[in-house]
Amino acid sequence: MGLDATGAGAGPVTVRRGVPAGSERRAAELYWDAFGRKLGPALNPPDKAVSFLTAHLNADRAVCALLDGQLVGLAGYQLGGRSLTGGSAFDVLRAYGRLRGLHRLLLLALFERRPAPGQLVMDGIAVAPGVRGRGVGSLLIEEVATVAAEEGRREIRLDVIDTNPRARALYERRGFTAVRTEHTPYLRGLLGFGAVTAMRRPVEANETRGPRTP
Repeated sequence: MGLDATGAGAGPVTVRRGVPAGSERRAAELYWDAFGRKLGPALNPPDKAVSFLTAHLNADRAVCALLDGQLVGLAGYQLGGRSLTGGSAFDVLRAYGRLRGLHRLLLLALFERRPAPGQLVMDGIAVAPGVRGRGVGSLLIEEVATVAAEEGRREIRLDVIDTNPRARALYERRGFTAVRTEHTPYLRGLLGFGAVTAMRRPVEANETRGPRTP
């Protein structure tokens, strides 16, 4: 699609499948930077949250952007019942304690999304501040589209909250359309957003091209 993530004074951004070995904590930090405001009530304090995400990351459920060998962006997806951010109910209770953990499990359940037949559910995009505006998010979306095509999925589905218009604008530019908005004003005080919009993008068979690795 003519994407270009090369910027002046820096090398090209390359995209690969999976979180590189040794970059798990960096991936968790990027994810938390992007979604910590939403996940904070369930996983705070931040240091503990990042450690939890690192320990239970499914590294093979992401496409990643690298600049000079350093992880600068990632997009997660669900496949085979596993998503980028893992961890069972037992893991949450063990990390946060039984009483506090039960409350956190209820909050985490609000974010669960199961794919319909033929769907690949995308788990958001996280891009380092220093490379935003260079097309990294678009590169990641197109690699997820390739994964979806290779897996025989008909469409990609994702959810975007009402306090993230920049992300929604990116998704719309990359072919996603809004199909349903769930208004949750009762969550605004707790989670910081009051509506979630489901967006979908059809998957074309000719999007299959295999992973691009550094």
